[in-house]
Amino acid sequence: MTYQEILYDVTDPVATITLNRPAVLNAFTARMGYELADAIGRAEHDRAVVGIVLTGSGKGFCAGADMEMLQSITGDDGDASSREHVAEAIIGGGPSASPGDPDAGDDLRGTYTYLMSLRKPVIAAINGAVAGMAVPLVLACDLRFMSTDAVITTSFAQRGLIAEWGISWQLSRLVGPSTALDLLLSARKVGGDEAAALGLVNRSMPANQVVAAACEYIQTLARHCSPSSIAVMKRQVYLDLHRGLGEAGVEAEALMVESFRRNDFAEGVRSFVERREPIFARIGETRD
Repeated sequence: MTYQEILYDVTDPVATITLNRPAVLNAFTARMGYELADAIGRAEHDRAVVGIVLTGSGKGFCAGADMEMLQSITGDDGDASSREHVAEAIIGGGPSASPGDPDAGDDLRGTYTYLMSLRKPVIAAINGAVAGMAVPLVLACDLRFMSTDAVITTSFAQRGLIAEWGISWQLSRLVGPSTALDLLLSARKVGGDEAAALGLVNRSMPANQVVAAACEYIQTLARHCSPSSIAVMKRQVYLDLHRGLGEAGVEAEALMVESFRRNDFAEGVRSFVERREPIFARIGETRD
């Protein structure tokens, strides 16, 4: 795919994907969604990539769905069939068309929440405003580093919409039901420092540091941590949100025994004894 609305770059061990419509604060389109999924799939299968950084071009991260696209389904423009077609384009291909680990199950492979099923960590480097459908997108990332000057607003209630793309599930688990309802019902703007205090993001920092901090985090993982272990633990965390403690414990015991058989376990112990950095195998099929 030739990208028109995103930028894609791999600098071992980081794949950086940049939403690239800066003139409209990177407002999201159906094409951007397809391009994003394609780039994520490339990064997932590239052995050079240990983790993925998702950010925005210019002053914003993503202002939500493109307003012209939304206007086309309001009923003011076009017939019912054309409005239906645009709505389907916004929704996209669904789980079967999304990247990600099939072992994670379809529950973690929704239209945009498929990021949670990837074997590699994804960090949202929030350089500017995040609104509407962009909020569940960044919440589907594994970590979030946010500019102190940026703001997050769900905005759905102000557009006559509902809690889209699984955001009611995501927000409740990150900040609790009461705060989730506050952010959804009021659609108030939350700055970087408050977002960090609420647990909505992991870190708040100056805008010019968010991408560098995200890249540095992944570089640290590449130096010290097993990509295979990261993949398994990421899947555990998300799937265990649906399990009781007992079931999660039984699954962890089985996975622990399985990890004893992997080369990464032997290398992790050996490198510790020898007081050197470990050399772990990368995940992926090709190196672009």
